[in-house]
Amino acid sequence: MDKGAYDVATSSTVIDTNDTIAKRWRRATEEPAWIRVTLITISLIFVALFLLLPLSVVLYGAFEQGISVWYDAIRDPDAMSAIRLTLLIVAIVVPLNTLFGVAAAWAIAKFEFRGKPILISLIDMPFAISPVVVGLIFVILFGSQGWLGPWLSAHDLRIIFAVPGIVIVIAFGTLPFIARELIPLMQQQGKEEEEASLTLGANGWQTFWHVTLPNIKWGLIYGVILCNARAMGEFGAVAVVSGRIRGETNTMPLHIEVLYNEYMFTAAFAVSSLLTGLALVTIAIKSVVEWQEERQQRLAAA
Repeated sequence: MDKGAYDVATSSTVIDTNDTIAKRWRRATEEPAWIRVTLITISLIFVALFLLLPLSVVLYGAFEQGISVWYDAIRDPDAMSAIRLTLLIVAIVVPLNTLFGVAAAWAIAKFEFRGKPILISLIDMPFAISPVVVGLIFVILFGSQGWLGPWLSAHDLRIIFAVPGIVIVIAFGTLPFIARELIPLMQQQGKEEEEASLTLGANGWQTFWHVTLPNIKWGLIYGVILCNARAMGEFGAVAVVSGRIRGETNTMPLHIEVLYNEYMFTAAFAVSSLLTGLALVTIAIKSVVEWQEERQQRLAAA
């Protein structure tokens, strides 16, 4: 055999060996096709039963008697009051938790201090406590027979069975979302860029606005979206502290329950469809934010 033929045969053998190794590697690391199909089918069935079917029921019940009935249910004074109160609470709670989340994440990720594990545990506390228990805690604290109740009554201040109590419990329940989204992100980014900015003469605010904030903006937006969704849908704690006063302290979830218990099903489904629409908008914005973040990561990697 001449040298050229020998080289061709050797190359063919090496290629065949590499193909065999690649096939064995794929068989060892990839699941069989029937497992993939089974898992995908189970996932789709689960989504259809627990997401699409309830959503379809809500939309069908809301528009079953026509768009005019749906509009009249939304324009009801009690429904409009619940919508306004829900949006007002979101407008108060989300900025407050944004400020707290950014400050807490910056302190935890950028500095070392005593009590850091305690602060992290306190931030995670709303995840571990039932919303009903949260409402009961604030009733015991601010109620007329509570620890601070007599002092509040003496100064003609109302927290429980009023809007301030609702704001407090929702702010407590949504406390971790922004901070918990930013802490790992800022820890991963480190503090080299901030230190370089300070070395070049920038002050703290300039460093935050021009270095830190651009690096965390997508995580911050993602956390705000989650906080907003939870604030709109909070039920348990609000039901305890609101008193369920129609036209005054009923948020949209509470108003839906009142309508359903009074057998006003069409009106209940109408308000539910509006709340569902707000949730779908939130999900759509969340998906856009995730897509933008992945796109920026790909561009940075390229």
